[in-house]
Amino acid sequence: MAISESAVQHNVTLDDVVITVVMARVTDFFGFFVYAIASALVFPTVFFPHLDPLSGTLWSFGLFSLAFIARPIASMLARSIQYKIGRPGKITLALMILGSSTVAIGLLPGYQTWGIAAPVMLGVLRFVQGLGLGGAWDGITLQLKSAAPEGREGRYSMVAQLGGPIGFCVAAALFYVLTGFLTEEEFLTYGWRFAFFAVMAVNVVSLFARLRLLTTNFGSDDARLLQSAPLPQLIKTEWRTILLSALLPLSSYALFHMVTVFPLSYALLFSGRDITEILLLQLLGGTLAIGSVMVSGALADMLSRRIVLFISSLLTLVLCLSIATLETMPAIYILLGFVVLGLSYGQSSSIVPNRFKMEHQYSGSAMSTNLSWLLGAAFAPLTGLFLASKFGLWAAALYLLSGVVVTLIALYLLQDGDRKRAQAQ
Repeated sequence: MAISESAVQHNVTLDDVVITVVMARVTDFFGFFVYAIASALVFPTVFFPHLDPLSGTLWSFGLFSLAFIARPIASMLARSIQYKIGRPGKITLALMILGSSTVAIGLLPGYQTWGIAAPVMLGVLRFVQGLGLGGAWDGITLQLKSAAPEGREGRYSMVAQLGGPIGFCVAAALFYVLTGFLTEEEFLTYGWRFAFFAVMAVNVVSLFARLRLLTTNFGSDDARLLQSAPLPQLIKTEWRTILLSALLPLSSYALFHMVTVFPLSYALLFSGRDITEILLLQLLGGTLAIGSVMVSGALADMLSRRIVLFISSLLTLVLCLSIATLETMPAIYILLGFVVLGLSYGQSSSIVPNRFKMEHQYSGSAMSTNLSWLLGAAFAPLTGLFLASKFGLWAAALYLLSGVVVTLIALYLLQDGDRKRAQAQ
């Protein structure tokens, strides 16, 4: 039986909604980055000790991508589940799957105990994590955007995006403490597991935060905003918008991992710098990213979202030129990278959903979001590290540059489509 949303609707202030949205997204990204950081610092040693450090890290990043492959699959499966048990029921089930698989990773024996079965099970659990992540799409950001006062859409659109840098800071701070206060043997034996157990605890907070918002009256009163559209109709009528929505944030999502996971792996394998130094720089960078996400909202309202994305794309080009500083002065690349990340990520996912028809916004946004993460973020650490190891840091910069090119092309096509529609009217 579906969990009724209408039966438990209640009213809260918009400030309450903003706080709860940020809380829910922070817990999501905290779990996201706990695995991401562990894939660079822990898994190559614990699950691939039979390989050389570089090969072990590349295999670890390969497993990292499995969750993103699972997300579009989960998005389609979640459609039928939502029809049967409702949106709150679907979110509850998805977060239970996500939390259980995360705790299971924390309990998983390493290669020395289970042999090849250990990395195989890690891959299976990572894929299950992706099913939970993909199924947990709730449409709350659409509601928040629809509730924004006129002229403040940019500020309200960036609220949920704050969860990214804040969640990273919490995860990085936890690993900073664990790596700083434990010996290497203690950290690799049992210390890293505490981070995964902490994810389960915050998932409970996330669940209650989401359910509270799902039973709250805010945003548009139009029921079509959160309506799950039939898949054939959605693809037939909205394929172009889905594709643009998936390609537009490509640069931002690739940048997400090129300033978080990639510098950690590069420091361990090539630069020889203390990992706590890199984590500390990233904590400072994450703090700067929180500020630049907020700035992106103000700039979007003053100028436009397109201009903000264009500016952040140009700044990403500058970042590509600075990637060589990872060898000598990593602070330059890391701090600049996080500032650019905040500007681009703050508005990257909010520019296209309005172009979906109202009855397609929920399903179209869910599909394009999961495709975006797959195309932009899934293979960024793997590709970046492989290119850097084979050809040098300049090759990793070219990879990041390719994401900028795709984003700018999508931005141009979006603007061209708007121009043609305006001429037709």
